Amino acid sequence: MVTEMAVLKIKSGQSESFETAFSEASNIISSMVGYISHELLRCLEQPDQYLLIVRWEKLEDHTIGFRKSEKYQRWKKLLHHFYGPFPTVEHYIK
Repeated sequence: MVTEMAVLKIKSGQSESFETAFSEASNIISSMVGYISHELLRCLEQPDQYLLIVRWEKLEDHTIGFRKSEKYQRWKKLLHHFYGPFPTVEHYIK
């Protein structure tokens, strides 16, 4: 199992809209091959910041299967305009 982690800094005042869009985007990511689970956590100290944790069966399920899919284009359209700056995504194994 691979754990993807990204700190998402949302443009000021757009967190509520981001959460609504993320609710729709959750359906996209959860339908992907190799997807296991995900969590979106809101930061207490910085209310416009979130931690996204996604668990995949293997790295390529995220980097190739998801990111090179047509569904990813919808994900980008729903979420990427909220980020400022664009997040760094890292992968972890146990």
